[in-house]
Amino acid sequence: MNAITRLLLIACIVLPFAACKKQEAAAPAEAAPVAAPTNGDDNAWKDYLRDVIPRNMGNISNQPFVYYLTSQADPEFQDKYDRQLDQVKTALGRGVVGGNLIAFASPESAKMAEIVEAGFKDVPADTMKGVRILFIGQATEKDRVAAAVAPSGADFVFIEAK
Repeated sequence: MNAITRLLLIACIVLPFAACKKQEAAAPAEAAPVAAPTNGDDNAWKDYLRDVIPRNMGNISNQPFVYYLTSQADPEFQDKYDRQLDQVKTALGRGVVGGNLIAFASPESAKMAEIVEAGFKDVPADTMKGVRILFIGQATEKDRVAAAVAPSGADFVFIEAK
Protein backbone atom coordinates (compact mmCIF):
# COMPACT_ATOMS: atom_id res chain seq x y z
CA MET A 1 0.00 0.00 0.00
CA ASN A 2 2.87 2.36 0.76
CA ALA A 3 4.34 1.81 -2.70
CA ILE A 4 1.05 2.73 -4.41
CA THR A 5 0.71 5.89 -2.31
CA ARG A 6 4.26 6.92 -3.18
CA LEU A 7 3.70 6.31 -6.88
CA LEU A 8 0.52 8.41 -6.83
CA LEU A 9 2.32 11.19 -4.95
CA ILE A 10 5.20 11.16 -7.45
CA ALA A 11 2.74 11.17 -10.36
CA CYS A 12 0.93 14.19 -8.85
CA ILE A 13 4.20 16.07 -8.59
CA VAL A 14 5.72 15.12 -11.97
CA LEU A 15 2.67 15.37 -14.28
CA PRO A 16 2.13 19.14 -13.97
CA PHE A 17 5.76 19.77 -14.95
CA ALA A 18 5.45 17.45 -17.93
CA ALA A 19 2.30 19.27 -19.06
CA CYS A 20 4.12 22.64 -18.88
CA LYS A 21 6.89 21.34 -21.11
CA LYS A 22 4.36 20.20 -23.72
CA GLN A 23 2.68 23.64 -23.76
CA GLU A 24 6.02 25.40 -24.16
CA ALA A 25 6.96 23.13 -27.04
CA ALA A 26 3.59 23.69 -28.73
CA ALA A 27 3.87 27.50 -28.65
CA PRO A 28 4.23 28.80 -32.23
CA ALA A 29 7.40 30.63 -33.17
CA GLU A 30 7.06 34.30 -34.09
CA ALA A 31 6.77 34.79 -37.83
CA ALA A 32 9.63 36.41 -39.69
CA PRO A 33 9.07 40.09 -40.55
CA VAL A 34 7.61 40.85 -43.96
CA ALA A 35 10.04 42.73 -46.20
CA ALA A 36 9.14 46.23 -47.33
CA PRO A 37 7.92 46.39 -50.93
CA THR A 38 10.39 47.76 -53.44
CA ASN A 39 7.66 49.12 -55.69
CA GLY A 40 4.34 50.92 -55.41
CA ASP A 41 2.17 47.78 -55.31
CA ASP A 42 -0.65 48.70 -52.91
CA ASN A 43 -1.41 45.11 -51.94
CA ALA A 44 2.23 44.43 -51.08
CA TRP A 45 2.36 47.64 -49.03
CA LYS A 46 -0.82 46.74 -47.15
CA ASP A 47 0.58 43.29 -46.32
CA TYR A 48 3.78 44.95 -45.12
CA LEU A 49 1.89 47.43 -42.94
CA ARG A 50 -0.25 44.64 -41.43
CA ASP A 51 3.02 43.11 -40.27
CA VAL A 52 5.16 46.10 -39.26
CA ILE A 53 2.57 48.20 -37.40
CA PRO A 54 1.61 45.58 -34.78
CA ARG A 55 5.31 44.85 -34.19
CA ASN A 56 5.81 48.52 -33.25
CA MET A 57 2.73 49.19 -31.13
CA GLY A 58 4.75 49.18 -27.91
CA ASN A 59 2.32 49.42 -25.00
CA ILE A 60 -0.51 50.83 -27.17
CA SER A 61 -3.55 48.56 -27.12
CA ASN A 62 -6.03 50.74 -29.07
CA GLN A 63 -6.66 50.19 -32.78
CA PRO A 64 -4.02 52.22 -34.68
CA PHE A 65 -4.89 55.05 -37.08
CA VAL A 66 -3.11 54.38 -40.37
CA TYR A 67 -2.55 56.96 -43.10
CA TYR A 68 -1.33 55.36 -46.31
CA LEU A 69 -0.62 57.22 -49.55
CA THR A 70 -0.40 55.33 -52.84
CA SER A 71 2.39 55.56 -55.39
CA GLN A 72 2.57 58.53 -57.77
CA ALA A 73 1.99 56.05 -60.58
CA ASP A 74 -1.67 56.00 -59.48
CA PRO A 75 -3.62 58.27 -61.88
CA GLU A 76 -5.60 59.59 -58.89
CA PHE A 77 -2.49 60.31 -56.81
CA GLN A 78 -3.01 64.07 -56.47
CA ASP A 79 -6.64 63.67 -55.36
CA LYS A 80 -5.62 61.00 -52.84
CA TYR A 81 -2.77 63.20 -51.60
CA ASP A 82 -5.12 66.17 -51.11
CA ARG A 83 -7.73 64.04 -49.28
CA GLN A 84 -5.06 62.47 -47.08
CA LEU A 85 -3.67 65.89 -46.20
CA ASP A 86 -7.15 67.16 -45.24
CA GLN A 87 -7.86 64.06 -43.15
CA VAL A 88 -4.57 64.36 -41.25
CA LYS A 89 -5.03 68.08 -40.60
CA THR A 90 -8.59 67.52 -39.39
CA ALA A 91 -7.69 64.60 -37.10
CA LEU A 92 -4.66 66.30 -35.57
CA GLY A 93 -6.59 69.57 -35.26
CA ARG A 94 -9.25 67.82 -33.16
CA GLY A 95 -6.56 66.35 -30.95
CA VAL A 96 -5.43 62.83 -30.19
CA VAL A 97 -5.43 61.46 -26.65
CA GLY A 98 -2.65 59.39 -25.14
CA GLY A 99 -2.74 55.65 -25.67
CA ASN A 100 -3.17 55.90 -29.44
CA LEU A 101 -0.87 55.16 -32.35
CA ILE A 102 -0.88 57.03 -35.64
CA ALA A 103 1.06 55.41 -38.49
CA PHE A 104 2.12 57.19 -41.66
CA ALA A 105 3.41 55.16 -44.61
CA SER A 106 3.79 55.41 -48.36
CA PRO A 107 5.97 54.28 -51.24
CA GLU A 108 6.23 58.06 -51.75
CA SER A 109 8.08 58.77 -48.51
CA ALA A 110 8.85 62.42 -49.29
CA LYS A 111 5.19 63.18 -50.07
CA MET A 112 4.06 61.48 -46.85
CA ALA A 113 6.66 63.53 -44.94
CA GLU A 114 5.05 66.67 -46.42
CA ILE A 115 1.67 65.55 -45.10
CA VAL A 116 3.11 64.95 -41.63
CA GLU A 117 4.82 68.35 -41.60
CA ALA A 118 1.65 70.14 -42.68
CA GLY A 119 -0.52 68.16 -40.26
CA PHE A 120 1.65 68.82 -37.21
CA LYS A 121 2.30 72.49 -38.06
CA ASP A 122 -0.64 73.77 -35.97
CA VAL A 123 -0.66 71.13 -33.21
CA PRO A 124 -0.12 72.92 -29.87
CA ALA A 125 3.05 72.02 -27.96
CA ASP A 126 2.94 69.05 -25.60
CA THR A 127 -0.68 68.15 -26.39
CA MET A 128 0.04 64.64 -27.65
CA LYS A 129 1.92 63.10 -24.74
CA GLY A 130 1.32 59.35 -24.63
CA VAL A 131 0.59 59.19 -28.38
CA ARG A 132 2.93 57.13 -30.55
CA ILE A 133 3.67 58.37 -34.08
CA LEU A 134 5.06 55.73 -36.40
CA PHE A 135 6.60 56.93 -39.67
CA ILE A 136 7.43 54.18 -42.16
CA GLY A 137 9.51 55.52 -45.00
CA GLN A 138 12.97 56.39 -46.28
CA ALA A 139 15.81 57.41 -43.97
CA THR A 140 16.13 60.72 -45.85
CA GLU A 141 12.77 61.84 -44.35
CA LYS A 142 13.44 60.74 -40.76
CA ASP A 143 14.87 64.00 -39.39
CA ARG A 144 12.33 66.30 -40.98
CA VAL A 145 9.40 64.20 -39.75
CA ALA A 146 10.93 63.89 -36.26
CA ALA A 147 11.34 67.68 -36.15
CA ALA A 148 7.71 68.21 -37.18
CA VAL A 149 6.38 65.78 -34.53
CA ALA A 150 8.69 66.77 -31.63
CA PRO A 151 6.87 69.91 -30.39
CA SER A 152 3.63 67.90 -29.95
CA GLY A 153 5.24 65.76 -27.23
CA ALA A 154 4.30 62.52 -29.02
CA ASP A 155 6.61 59.50 -28.98
CA PHE A 156 8.16 59.32 -32.48
CA VAL A 157 9.22 55.97 -33.96
CA PHE A 158 10.87 55.70 -37.37
CA ILE A 159 10.88 52.48 -39.38
CA GLU A 160 12.98 52.47 -42.51
CA ALA A 161 11.10 50.81 -45.37
CA LYS A 162 13.92 48.78 -46.79
